[in-house]
Parts: sequence; structure tokens; C-alpha cells
Amino acid sequence: MFKKIIVFLIVSLFVACGTNKPVVRTTKPTATKPVAKNTKRPISKPTETKKTETKTASNDKSNEPKTEVLEATSRVKVTTEIVLAYIDQYKDVAKKNMKNHGVPASIALAQAILESGAGTGDLSSQANNHFGIKCHKDWNGESVKHDDDEAQECFRKYDKVYDSYEDYAAFLKGRKWYQPLFKLEKNDYKGWAYGLKKAGYATDPNYPSKLIGLIERYQLNKYDAEVLGTEYVPSYKNKNVDAEEKYVSKEGKHEVIKGDTLYSLSKKYNISVDDLKRKNNLSENAISIGQLLEVK
Repeated sequence: MFKKIIVFLIVSLFVACGTNKPVVRTTKPTATKPVAKNTKRPISKPTETKKTETKTASNDKSNEPKTEVLEATSRVKVTTEIVLAYIDQYKDVAKKNMKNHGVPASIALAQAILESGAGTGDLSSQANNHFGIKCHKDWNGESVKHDDDEAQECFRKYDKVYDSYEDYAAFLKGRKWYQPLFKLEKNDYKGWAYGLKKAGYATDPNYPSKLIGLIERYQLNKYDAEVLGTEYVPSYKNKNVDAEEKYVSKEGKHEVIKGDTLYSLSKKYNISVDDLKRKNNLSENAISIGQLLEVK
């Protein structure tokens, strides 16, 4: 009987071991499944970060300082801050020049900004020449060579920038072809801009519009008002004056613009078409933009 009990216990032990093995095997796959699921979630986060960085970079570009190209005796790119600093440095010199010599401060500053690249061009750096004035026959001072209309032309050199402003005013007053400018109203910067081009100061056909653009963009004509003791009127509030017509009509001439015909000019200046043709030696009615016609 004792032997049977021992045999029964041994058999029961073997049965119990056999039933436990499958339980161990089934737990392994169950443990690995959550790990595989968890590793997929963080993948999208780096992509979101990159998009944010790209937007931030594009926003930074909008804060870059504005620049413009100034081209006269030198071609340079300057920022608004450079131009404003130049104006602040030389506005009093230009105002003094206007009081002493009659050249509008707005015109002097605009020409200096354009010709010298707001003080950053080669001539202004090497020779303190802020107006691009060449030597000419009456110059006995120092000079430098610079490429302009021709290679290695002679330009005046000054000890100080102030001397450049003084010589600029004397240069205009000492030449008869600039004399009509000094008969204009002191605040007529548009008349001066067109008059300088017509008198031959520059060969660039866009010279007047460049000067006017600088004056109105940086409100340089307020310095004219300060010298004259008058109220400053911003240019956008004073659009009723056609400066080019005002200037050429004083000289008895008209520069042809787009849309002009001999018939429209005859009505404008109260003169017959035949008289216009006779005054200007025209054999036909065709006229071209930029042509200068005698109208009085």
C-alpha cells in the first residue's frame, strides 16, 4: 500500500510539471507587444520643431535694414541708416550754404547723397569730393584720378568736406548757364532738379527724378523751410505744381513728354501749330519725347 502511494505522488509530480511549461512560453510574446507600440510615437516631434525653425528664419529676413543703390560718380549700396546719418552730419552745412549762397539746402544734400553715395563713395573717401566736381581749367588745387564718363578723369580734392560744399556753391554761382536757377523761388527744389540737368550738371537723363526722390523720401525740403522761416509742407500735401513745366515755361521752352502733340501744345501755350513748327524749324507734325520746343 505504501508503494502505491509513492508511485501516485511521482506520477502527480510529472503531470504538474507538464502543465506549467506552456504557461512560461505564452508570456514572452505578450511582454514584447507594448514595447513595439511605444517606439512609434516620438517620430513626429522632430518634424514639428523643424517647421518652427524655418518660420522663425524667414521672419528674421523681414527685419533686415532696407538698402538702395546710389549711382553717380560711384555706384554704392547704402542703408537708410547710413543716409540718415549723413543728413544729420551735414544738414547744418547745407543750411549755411543756402543762407550764404542761395543754393537750396535740399538740393545740396540730395546732390551730395547721390554723388558721394552718402559719403561712402570713392571720391568722397579719397578726396572729400561730395559733389563729383571735375577739375576744369580754373582749378589750381589738388586732384585725384577717377573713372567716370571717361577713364581716369581729373576730379577736385579738398582738405575737408566743408570745403567741398563751399566750392560746390561757388561752382554754380560762377557759371552763367546755372544763373537761371538762382532766379527760382528759394524753395523750388523741383525747378532746381530739372534746371541742373538742363544746364549740363549731369548726363544721366534720370538725374532730376533721382534728386527729387531723395528730397521727398528723406524730407530734405524741411531744411529749406527752416532757413526761410516758413512752414514746412510735406511733399505729399503739395502735388499741384508741375515743376518741370514751371521751369521750362519761364525759359519759353517745353520738353515733350508722353501724350504731347503739336495741337495739344498749341492749346496749352496759346500758339498756333504753324507758329510752333516755324519757331522750331519743323517740316512735319511729328515730335519726340524729350525734345525741347520753343513755345513763346
